[in-house]
Amino acid sequence: MGTWGMGLFDNDGAADLLDDLVAMPEDRRLGALRGVLSSAAAERDYLEAPEGEMAVAAAALIAAARADGTAPADPVHAPDLTVPEPPRKLAVLAVHALDRVLAPDSELAELWAESDGGQEWLAHLARLRAELSGGAD
Repeated sequence: MGTWGMGLFDNDGAADLLDDLVAMPEDRRLGALRGVLSSAAAERDYLEAPEGEMAVAAAALIAAARADGTAPADPVHAPDLTVPEPPRKLAVLAVHALDRVLAPDSELAELWAESDGGQEWLAHLARLRAELSGGAD
């Protein structure tokens, strides 16, 4: 797992997603995030860690954009990246993607379950899920 911290963007998959988003016009970013979230949510087999990492980062970007309108994506790793305010249905899709990342057949969930920081990671995802769902499931 290419992880260097507990943060939602502190891994190789998130860094790759941020790099891709920075390179594209702002009006294409929501479509790219929808694609990442849709792929993760629709995976019926084993969800690999990089796809899970990207889905978590995409969900975090959606939550930030919904909370602040047009918000910087990640002030540390991509301070100039902004994402337009997404529609509610994209937040719903992000919740489904997070649920898939947390499922038993998810490599990312397995890796975190085996680590010392697993409970803290789960708490981060629970807060993110609550933000996306408006505090209620």
